Amino acid sequence: MTSLISLPVLATILAMAGVTYLTRIGGYLVLRNRTLGPRATAVMEAAPGCVLIAVIAPHFVSPRPADLLALAITFVAALRLPMLAVVPIGIVAAGGLRWLLG
Repeated sequence: MTSLISLPVLATILAMAGVTYLTRIGGYLVLRNRTLGPRATAVMEAAPGCVLIAVIAPHFVSPRPADLLALAITFVAALRLPMLAVVPIGIVAAGGLRWLLG
């Protein structure tokens, strides 16, 4: 009987999930007893947007029209909507346009 996922792949996924969780909780543990100034607060609030830009920035140079259109749709959505709405819009736009345009 074959398994759906091999043990090394499962171990890699679990390790990546653990590291992701540790980076999230690490920020809380480091800053839990500190009061941040207005500048540091602004940087911390902008950080998720910076991470999103780092993830999608390579698509700015994509030769695929579907990726460029999805990027434009995501950019317009980001100007008008909260981040929680922008992420699924970008995912659906990228998946839908790749399916339609190839």
